[in-house]
Amino acid sequence: MNLIINGTESMQPADAQGNELTVATFNQYVDKAIRDYETVDEGDYAVLQVADQGVGISPDDLKNIFEPFYTRKVMGRSGTGLGLAVVWGAVQDHNGYILVESVEKSGTTFTLHFPVTRKEIEQDDAPAPFASYTGAGESVLVVDDVEEQREIAGRILRNLGYVVNSVPGGEEAVSYMQKGDADLLLLDMIMDPGIDGLETYRQILKSHPHQKAVIASGFTADEHVKKAQLLGAGAYIKKPYTIKKIGMAVKSELRK
Repeated sequence: MNLIINGTESMQPADAQGNELTVATFNQYVDKAIRDYETVDEGDYAVLQVADQGVGISPDDLKNIFEPFYTRKVMGRSGTGLGLAVVWGAVQDHNGYILVESVEKSGTTFTLHFPVTRKEIEQDDAPAPFASYTGAGESVLVVDDVEEQREIAGRILRNLGYVVNSVPGGEEAVSYMQKGDADLLLLDMIMDPGIDGLETYRQILKSHPHQKAVIASGFTADEHVKKAQLLGAGAYIKKPYTIKKIGMAVKSELRK
């Protein structure tokens, strides 16, 4: 969905050079390195390819397109800026590979390789009842530099029964906690400008040594997330948020 939305927007207005968006899937056996990857695991792959005839991506932008919020701030026209970061994260989580080919004023092609498995599909457990991840009036401080993300998280948490406050950055979170407190922090890892989530948590721990926190990010868990967890932060959840995902993480951490 994110790739299709981006491709569609790149072909606006309607009288642009091209207006054809192609979505293709096919099987491919890979036995040699894929461009941009020094090594790949040999084997069968399911491939998803999304190609547009839009304005293309400049070489300078191409190096940064998978960074969270980069598209919103530099290239994108709508959304929260997490689209391509979500795509990147999904490919990484499935041990796959992603290639981007783009020519300015001609279009862009994203090719995603997912390793094929012969394993049986595991049956999901029965869904947890809604009551199992609702709150009881505990306070949560949402720390995120993107207004839309703060709003989404805040609405979900309030609907789950939490008292929610939010701040737009790490410095503001530290200041808030010096004057008050919160039962739990929902802490974004990558914030710009200002200090990131890891440094924010470090500084808050000075005044609140046992502060509970849940880490959120548009990227796959990295060293910053692991370091924050070693300091005492709890679960890591990947954006975009879902009610169950955020509810289960917050409830679990508050129970500790």
